[in-house]
Amino acid sequence: MSTAFKKLTEIVDTLMGENGCPWDKVQTRESLKPYLVEEAYETLEALDNNNPEEIKEELGDLLYQVLFHAKISENKNEFNITDVVESISHKMVHRHPHVFKEENLETPEEVVTQWEEIKSKEKGKANRESVLDGIPPHLPGLLRAQKLQKKAAKQGFDWDKIDDVFDKLDEEVAEFKEAVLSGKERDMTSELGDIIFVLVNIAKFKKIDAEEALRATNNKFIKRFQYIEAEVTKRGKTLKETSLEELEKYWQKAKD
Repeated sequence: MSTAFKKLTEIVDTLMGENGCPWDKVQTRESLKPYLVEEAYETLEALDNNNPEEIKEELGDLLYQVLFHAKISENKNEFNITDVVESISHKMVHRHPHVFKEENLETPEEVVTQWEEIKSKEKGKANRESVLDGIPPHLPGLLRAQKLQKKAAKQGFDWDKIDDVFDKLDEEVAEFKEAVLSGKERDMTSELGDIIFVLVNIAKFKKIDAEEALRATNNKFIKRFQYIEAEVTKRGKTLKETSLEELEKYWQKAKD
């Protein structure tokens, strides 16, 4: 164990020890869930910003969450951080026989196929009733949709060509319009979900990460909207005091 990593584990031990921090000592797996998710997304934001210092800091925060959970389990006499490290080390070696044994794979696609085959045979996974089992229900909606569709497609449940998917999209849009005109909110929600699900399938066909695509668009919207805010402020006005036509003019400038 490196000196730096050992020091960090000792800090966790101290904070959660008898004379440690009152807040740390009462945390549970349940109470820490929001922080784990928050740190993961802050790490993604740092990666988007491509700022090495920011990435380093956020990876540290994420690592601390791992140590925090491992310490809780150690206090329950279940496992400790060493067990966690040994477990992932064994898994990585086991799932990369083309690297650690005398096997040869040439492409990333071959590696992914082999990875899935090995994973399906591992303890606890071989007896799953459905090929869709094992996809975490708490994943963001788009990411979960991607994983569900990829799993199904590997079993042959997929359209043959993207034109078929576009036809399905047109069908779902028509059904959504019908639901809107009828004023049935439950149907509107269902049909809108169907549209998004088909869009994810289109992304899959073109090897686009739908979750990343939407995150990029969100960031683009923020940048352009903030430009509009700045332009409006320069003129001593508020957004609500500005006509939609003028806001649209600033929006188009922000796109340049």
